[in-house]
Amino acid sequence: MAAKKKSRPVVSAAVVLTLVAASGYLTLELRKRDDQGIPQITNVGVLDGSGRSGGASEKGEEHWTRLDNPARSVLRGADGRIKAVLTDGARTATLTGPARTFGEPTSTRSKVSTTDWVRLMPEPWSKGSEDKRWFKEWYTEYADSKEDDLFATAFQYVQDAPVKKDAQGVAYAGDANFGPLNTTGAEGGDLRLEQSDFYDYLGLRYPFRDGTVGEPEAVRARSVDCSGFIRLVIGYRARYPLMATDDAGDGLPRTANGMARSNEGVDILPLHGISAQDRPTAIDQLQPGDLVFFKLDTRTGQRLDHVGMVLGYDTEGHLIFVSSREEVNGPTIGDLGGVSRLDGNGYYAKTLRSAKRL
Repeated sequence: MAAKKKSRPVVSAAVVLTLVAASGYLTLELRKRDDQGIPQITNVGVLDGSGRSGGASEKGEEHWTRLDNPARSVLRGADGRIKAVLTDGARTATLTGPARTFGEPTSTRSKVSTTDWVRLMPEPWSKGSEDKRWFKEWYTEYADSKEDDLFATAFQYVQDAPVKKDAQGVAYAGDANFGPLNTTGAEGGDLRLEQSDFYDYLGLRYPFRDGTVGEPEAVRARSVDCSGFIRLVIGYRARYPLMATDDAGDGLPRTANGMARSNEGVDILPLHGISAQDRPTAIDQLQPGDLVFFKLDTRTGQRLDHVGMVLGYDTEGHLIFVSSREEVNGPTIGDLGGVSRLDGNGYYAKTLRSAKRL
């Protein structure tokens, strides 16, 4: 769940998502920014774990290589450029595709232009999986696909995102709130209540695999807190298994603390503690799609209390994440309540404690 923080003024922000469909690095959108004096992006390729875009100078056929820290397989094309990064023990795959730009101009100057497409594989990756039938079939389907990935899905819940309905008329996407207004002050003065999960947003009873049924609350309709947002995007939409709580069932736990401390996926930035000196320093290990966990509030004791998803580097070279927050009442990459940067010494950068690749 999100942090229990002191209330901050709510500022309405119109959120814009621009998807620029173009191939390669020199897209029309990037050229326009260059003409306006904004530096050309250097981090638009798939990260290789050292904060750089990969690329080999030699020519030849597609080929696989292995890298460490974390252990992963990298597919390069005949031109030497990275086409896919797949991490041992993780189901999220980072593929290179057409460039897109994600922005939220009324609440931040940050724009993330990226060729990274993050998708969920049917099985966790392991060394040699490139030769397995399941991967060959999956990669053939998604290598050049423009079907919504985790990033496109995440931005279907930002402010002013249009409503999308399924064949049964259920609104599964559209502008999401963080939670209902806290009219009692029962949570220490927080402006909005936490504990809105994905089934609250949908307004549907949800049967978990352990037999538990999630019962939506009408007051929480169209709302997801920080962990609920991650469960909505990666769980309900991308079909990653979900637990009913932090303790019941198998899959992705309910809260940020549960997710961070679970055995799901791979610990990219291991959790060493919650104090300020436990802030990880090697954030260049992070990759688009990684979950990042924060300790924002002393009132939550030993629990981590916020989670987001790494989006990529913005046009100014800062590593940005998206999460659902109280301050803007929903999913955002905005600056209200603290800039969304994982580098530097801003609010979220200083409170980062761990990261996981599902």
